[in-house]
Amino acid sequence: MTANLMTTAKIPNTAEQDPTQKLNLHGRPERIVTVERITAETQVTCTVNLDGIGQGTVDTGVPFLDHMIDQIKRHGLFDLDIKCTGDTFIDDHHSVEDTGITLGQAFNKALGDKKGIRRYGHFYAPLDEALTRAVVDLSGRPGLHMDIPFTRSHVGTFDVDLFSEFFYGFVNHSWMTVHLDNLKGKNSHHQIESTFKAFARALRMACEYDERALNTLPSTKEAF
Repeated sequence: MTANLMTTAKIPNTAEQDPTQKLNLHGRPERIVTVERITAETQVTCTVNLDGIGQGTVDTGVPFLDHMIDQIKRHGLFDLDIKCTGDTFIDDHHSVEDTGITLGQAFNKALGDKKGIRRYGHFYAPLDEALTRAVVDLSGRPGLHMDIPFTRSHVGTFDVDLFSEFFYGFVNHSWMTVHLDNLKGKNSHHQIESTFKAFARALRMACEYDERALNTLPSTKEAF
């Protein structure tokens, strides 16, 4: 007699343990959180839905950053509502960094126990002459490795040095390992935007559920 090797993963019925807990389409707790960060320099509120459709409103007080976070929202299919009120009359630095920190905290909290996720993601995104590769590991170990040879110091009024401040804030507070490499590019706007698009797609892949391993923590350590 031939054994039937087809199996179906049993999804834990979280509702039986907590009837008030809303579940997503995978039978897992909804991955929707709101985080607020208040300092003497900024006030940031961020709501994230990891299983969204790419909608929401982004207002950081820094228009170019809004445009880049819109890439994360649209290409990552994350619902994002972000409001930052900061001391941009001094400099954009605090608003950019604290937005990255708060968004990272929201992702870390929304990911929960990480059971069933793919964990790894990668993507190459072209934008005209620019080509960028992003690789993401939801490892529980923060690390940003970035190689972006910018061709100028500003895009409009946006200081390209702040680009790394956003990602350091995000990575250090989301506990991810992220590699960002601009492989080609002459236009700094294209370099940055292709990076955000590649990052969004790689992050989407890493956060998605693996239907073959919904009850499995993606680590041989069985911990993050």
